[in-house]
Amino acid sequence: MLIACGGEVAPAATETVASAPLNLSVRGEGELKSAKSTPLNVPGRNWAARQVEWMLPEGSAVKKGDLIARFSAEQGKQELAQTLIDLQRNELARAAKQGELETAQSKVAVDLAQVAVQLGIAERYATADLSTMARNEVLDAVEDKRFLSEKRDTLQWQRGQAGVRGSAELGVLDAQRATFDITAKARQSDLDALELRAPNDGVLMLSSNWSGDKPNVGATLRAGFDYGSLPDASAMELELSLPQIEAQGIKVGNAVEMFPVGRPEQKIASKLSWVASAAKVRSQESPVKYLTMKARIPAEAIARYRLVPGQRLQARVILFDAPALSVANVAIDSDDGKDYVRVRNDGDFLRRPIKLGVRGPARSQVLSGVSAGDEVLLAEPGVVAAITAPSEPGEDASAGKAATPDDAKAAPAAAGPAVRR
Repeated sequence: MLIACGGEVAPAATETVASAPLNLSVRGEGELKSAKSTPLNVPGRNWAARQVEWMLPEGSAVKKGDLIARFSAEQGKQELAQTLIDLQRNELARAAKQGELETAQSKVAVDLAQVAVQLGIAERYATADLSTMARNEVLDAVEDKRFLSEKRDTLQWQRGQAGVRGSAELGVLDAQRATFDITAKARQSDLDALELRAPNDGVLMLSSNWSGDKPNVGATLRAGFDYGSLPDASAMELELSLPQIEAQGIKVGNAVEMFPVGRPEQKIASKLSWVASAAKVRSQESPVKYLTMKARIPAEAIARYRLVPGQRLQARVILFDAPALSVANVAIDSDDGKDYVRVRNDGDFLRRPIKLGVRGPARSQVLSGVSAGDEVLLAEPGVVAAITAPSEPGEDASAGKAATPDDAKAAPAAAGPAVRR
């Protein structure tokens, strides 16, 4: 069907301020989280590698002591076997070093005994009557005594040095053994810690790593890393994030009405218990900032509707619910931290400062600046396109023709009252 557009002038859009029941609220969807959550880490120490052999699926309800996951550690077994081999080598090295030390000390002891005998003979000749023996025998005896005394001192020094050096070498081997022993105990402890059990009752929630992957059977994990958490299902709260532009009037204590997604009949009433101090960007792909808030879930509602962590809930945060003066947000102008509206004054619209209360997504409470009965400008007058039907045979063709520039020039004359700023 053929249509034609004609230029029409729309009058200024206004609304009359009146005191009426005002309900301001924002809606969003959030996730149930436990207010008391026990962290679960991969068992073991020293970042030992282990593979997931068996695990409970996420969302499983567990009791205290229930098995959550079982791991295998083939690398840990190899490392333990290598450490036990190092221990055996250390024992053999210590035994050999102990044998060398005892042999050296025995040899020095034999030499000392022989020197003692020879020194005794030399001392006997040195104190003998010189008139009863030849002079050369006396000189040999005196020289032997001096030599044997020096040799005895040297052997005693060697015996002391051998003991000190041998003790030091044995101390090194003992220190190595202590290190191998500690390592072996740690490896054995890691192999004994291949089961993850629930420390308390709760619902199993798995944690994501830096790439967003969650633990699964066959995955390699490191001891001490985050495996998941065990939220306490008896104490939960709704975490909700709303766009900053819609959450300007939200504060702690605002009433919240919520229900599980797809179950509007399961209504839950609560209040905001926490509101973030500042909005944050949730994704690098979007500059929109979101304000995060939390509301506690009553224990009675958790038991009645069998709510579990991770469940999605629709929520409505009530900002204001009482009779009050209000204006549409499209009528508000902001300039240098102050808010204004344009109010009809005779044939004009004059700018008037106002003081706002609670601001909602579409309307805002007005505390002062306007009174009931004031007419507030929403949109200025302007030219709009009108749809006309095709002319019938015999009708005036000018009735359906498009507006000309001359027509547009004449339009402001009938546009209504002027708008002053």
